[in-house]
Amino acid sequence: MTQEMVISIARDALSLALILAAPALGLGLLVGLAISVLQATTQIQEQTLTFVPKIIAVFVALLIFGSWMLNLLTDFAVNIFGNLANMVR
Repeated sequence: MTQEMVISIARDALSLALILAAPALGLGLLVGLAISVLQATTQIQEQTLTFVPKIIAVFVALLIFGSWMLNLLTDFAVNIFGNLANMVR
């Protein structure tokens, strides 16, 4: 296994991790921003108000994008295990 191959696998794994995390983090960010704007306009300064909507938004994102995320992860794993014989040489 060459150094370039290890760097390529690590780069692919990190980019996959970012792609997999993006829908849940993005939706959580949007819900958090909406709740913050609501708190600023109504002057409700309750810190715990943002947690439940964010958690629900992340769960909804996982329900919506879960099969797509699993397909990406499965394709990556199949690619790694399929090329395992070439990697150990």
